[in-house]
Amino acid sequence: MPRGACGTCKSFCESGEFDPGDFIEDALTDEEFEKGYILTCQTMPESDMAVNIPATSESAKTSASSYTSRITQLDRHSETTMSFTLEIDKRSELAYLPGQYVNLKIPGANVERSYSFSSGPNTEAASFMVRTAPKGAMSEYLRDRAEVGDEITLSGPFGSFFLRDPKRPLLLAGGTGLAPLLSILEKLSENPPEHAVHLVYGVTREEDIVGLEWIEEYKAKLPNFTWDYTASEEGTSAPHTGYVTQIIEPGHLNDGDVDIYPCGPPLMVNAVAKWLETEGIEPANFYFERFAPKEKTGGDPETGAPASSEDVAESGDSMSKSEAVSSMETGRLSFAKEDSFAQLDARMGLELAITELMMPKITDEQVKNLRRLAEATADCVSGTEVKKPEDFVRYNKEFHEYLFTVSNNPSLLESYRRLDLSDQMEATFESGTVIFDRVIQDHLDFVEAFENKNVERARDVIMAHARDAKETMEGAIDKKESE
Repeated sequence: MPRGACGTCKSFCESGEFDPGDFIEDALTDEEFEKGYILTCQTMPESDMAVNIPATSESAKTSASSYTSRITQLDRHSETTMSFTLEIDKRSELAYLPGQYVNLKIPGANVERSYSFSSGPNTEAASFMVRTAPKGAMSEYLRDRAEVGDEITLSGPFGSFFLRDPKRPLLLAGGTGLAPLLSILEKLSENPPEHAVHLVYGVTREEDIVGLEWIEEYKAKLPNFTWDYTASEEGTSAPHTGYVTQIIEPGHLNDGDVDIYPCGPPLMVNAVAKWLETEGIEPANFYFERFAPKEKTGGDPETGAPASSEDVAESGDSMSKSEAVSSMETGRLSFAKEDSFAQLDARMGLELAITELMMPKITDEQVKNLRRLAEATADCVSGTEVKKPEDFVRYNKEFHEYLFTVSNNPSLLESYRRLDLSDQMEATFESGTVIFDRVIQDHLDFVEAFENKNVERARDVIMAHARDAKETMEGAIDKKESE
């Protein structure tokens, strides 16, 4: 029986009357409740309600399956970008939402990489655009071995980044994440909305400027569509030099009555969110997808996808497939202290649950991997200061996420990943950030509790760690705000 204790089902109520039920402060604070947040496990409607709920592809009435496909077209657009088109067997059975992705098994490599569709869900052929990397698994395949007719197995769809019903103007923002935005534009062109749709496209170098002709085609399909692009490196053919936030105009934001869809690396997505906050603009909705390379864990630098199932299996994990990290949040993304505290509380609740679940069945090899990750964080901290912030954020995330990845429980893993604590840390931590002195010892104590099968000790460590982590985040955020 749900007790309103973990906060996992926290959602935003746009309208309606209801009885909020019972819950504890750790799951939903008074301030969050006053803002309109509810726990769906406790809330009893007393009228019609409109509730924004972070959703997976299953709840959106699509589900993941495996399909066989063949390459029908290969195109090299520049030194950094290629695209390809697949003919999929039983295409009518593949139902996806514009913005979602699939996992592709690379021929001859026995590894998977995750890519968003660049084609719309009603397009017969499935198209993808790949930002290549020197040693990326998919990049090497496309450059060196791929041929028309090659067979590729794909599974999906996955991800909670997808187009919602366009009820107001839309602002799309992308660069590396252009592919899912093209899929969204294709869907919109089937039934053009009456509201304005504007795309801001940001790249780094001249060779990254691709797809302009595709974007331009939508001006004829979408009467209210406009777009602009910029490059951060000087001397390119782009009409602007700088970042996407520099080419967003007041009219694109419609006084805040706008739905914003940014897709790309965390720095870009976070920059858009922070810029909105600085400008004092709170959009009606902010749906995002962030991804970043995970080279240290076997991930792929061309997509930011996690390690393949083969690599994971070799490490002793039991996770059966890899997925790109996909996140969605309704409302304005920010790094305010109350938001960080709420997410740390939610992380604590989920970690208490995963500890109860995994303690009886974790393998000796998995405990060894957990210890290895705990020890990796130690190299990034000296005393009470973070010396290697990027490494610490990465290893800390891997440590805290590890039990979820080996649990074979996709719902828990998806809930945990949506918290995005590592991205908040990445945006606030810097060299010299003061951290509580037991952070590394807590990690080691937690591992020791698993080695001794002591669930009570593990629970004590989790709760103390969450309390002290709040102090660290508070200090880091205060420092950023004073700069």
